[in-house]
Amino acid sequence: MQLAGKKYTKEDILRLVEEEDVEFIRLQFTDMFGCLKNMAITSSQLEKALDNRCMFDGSAIDGFVKIEESDLFLHPDLDTFEIFPWRPQQGKVARLICDVYRPGDKPFEGDPRYILKTALKEAEEMGYTFYAGPECEFFLFHMDENAMPTTITHEQAGYFDLGPVDRGENARRDMVLTLEDMGFVVETSHHEAAPAQHEIDFEYDEALATADNIMTFKLTVKTIAKRHGLHATFMPKPKAEVNGSGMHINMSLSRDGRNVFQDAGDENGLSREAYYFIGGILKHIRAITAITNPLVNSYKRLVPGFEAPVYIAWSTANRSPLLRIPAAGSEKTRIELRSPDPAANPYLALAVCLRAGLEGIREKTEPPKSVNCNIFAMTEDEKKLMGIERLPGTLIEAVEELEKDEFIRETLGEHVANKYIEAKKEEWNRYRAQVTDWEINEYLNRF
Repeated sequence: MQLAGKKYTKEDILRLVEEEDVEFIRLQFTDMFGCLKNMAITSSQLEKALDNRCMFDGSAIDGFVKIEESDLFLHPDLDTFEIFPWRPQQGKVARLICDVYRPGDKPFEGDPRYILKTALKEAEEMGYTFYAGPECEFFLFHMDENAMPTTITHEQAGYFDLGPVDRGENARRDMVLTLEDMGFVVETSHHEAAPAQHEIDFEYDEALATADNIMTFKLTVKTIAKRHGLHATFMPKPKAEVNGSGMHINMSLSRDGRNVFQDAGDENGLSREAYYFIGGILKHIRAITAITNPLVNSYKRLVPGFEAPVYIAWSTANRSPLLRIPAAGSEKTRIELRSPDPAANPYLALAVCLRAGLEGIREKTEPPKSVNCNIFAMTEDEKKLMGIERLPGTLIEAVEELEKDEFIRETLGEHVANKYIEAKKEEWNRYRAQVTDWEINEYLNRF
C-alpha cells in the first residue's frame, strides 16, 4: 500500500510500517564516489530515526570526515519511504533515503545529495525547475562456482534482439516488473548493442527524484540479477572488444510548468536559454568529465569506434557529438549529454551539469555552431578547422581539468573537490603502476 503523491508524514510511515508488517528499515545514503551505503534498524527504532537521532561514524566512509570529527547523523527524507518488493512478505524490509548532517542540524558539506540540493536551490531562485532523465545501460554476466562475478556470457544477442537469442530477457522483465512495483514508470527496456548488454529507461522527473531513482534502480537491477544467478555490472567498459555502457542524461528547465528550452520559431526549435545552457555545459565539459566519467575504466569507453562520444560538439540530430537535442521544437525538447557512464555519482553529475548550464544562461554563453555531420568520419584538419576539441582521454587528464576549473570545484564545494581530486589521483597512480596482460602480450617477446 502506498500513498498517492508519496507525501508522507512521520505518522504515515509509522502506521504503514505497522500495517505492512515491516520489520527492518534501511537508512540509505550515497558516498562521494556514488556507492550506496546503509544502516539497518528494526521497526522498534524507527521513531528515533524519524526524529533524526540515528548517528554513524563518518570517518569510516571514504571521503567523509576525519576520525576526530566522526559523528554524523542521518535525516530521512520521508517521501522516499519504500517497501522492497523482493523481501519476505512477513517481516518486510523498507528503506528511507537520508540526508547527512553534522551535529547541531548542520548539513554535511560532503553529502552528494546536499550538493545537488544546493544547485537546485540556485535554479529555483532563477525561476527554474530542473528535470532530468537517464538512459542506464548495464551488463549481465555469469557467476563462477564461488558465486563471484565473471565477464562470461553465453549469449550473442545484439541491439533490440529478443529471446531466445536474448538470454537475459527474463531477468530484464523481472527487473521492470519489480521497478514498477516500487513506483517507477518504466518507459522502455531492451537488449543493447553488445552481447549481455541491456538498457532500461524510466520516466523523466525532477532532478533530485531522478538521482534518488538512479541509486534505487542500480540496487534493484543487481538484486534481481542475483536471483537469476547473474551479476549485473554498471562498470563502463567490462570487455575491450564491444561497446561500453553509458548513462546518457536528458535535461530540461521549466518555468511555471512550461519547458523553457522550446522555441518553435527558432530554426533548431531552441530558445536562447537552451543555447546558453548548451554553451555553459560545453565551456566546462572537460572538468565535468571527471565527475560524469569517474573511473580509469571510464576512458576505455570514450574511444572512437564504439558509439560513445569523443568530441566536444553538439547537434540537433546527429548522434556522434557529445550533446544532441531530441524532440527539438516540441514540449519535450531537452538536451542530452551522451558522455556520462553509469559509474558516475548521479547527485554530483546532475549538480555540475545544472550549475554549468545556469552559468551559461546568466552569462549568455553562446555555444559553437551545431555540427550536423558524422564527426568520426571527419579528418583531423576538418575538425581543427571547425574548432572541435576532444574530451579528456584519461582519468588523470580529466582530474587535471577539474583542478583548473574553479567554477566546477566551487559547485562541489571545497570538501568534496579536494577529497575527490586526491582520491582520483591515487586511483590513477595505482593503475599506472600495474603491468597488464596487453603489455605482456605486446612486448615480452619483442624486446
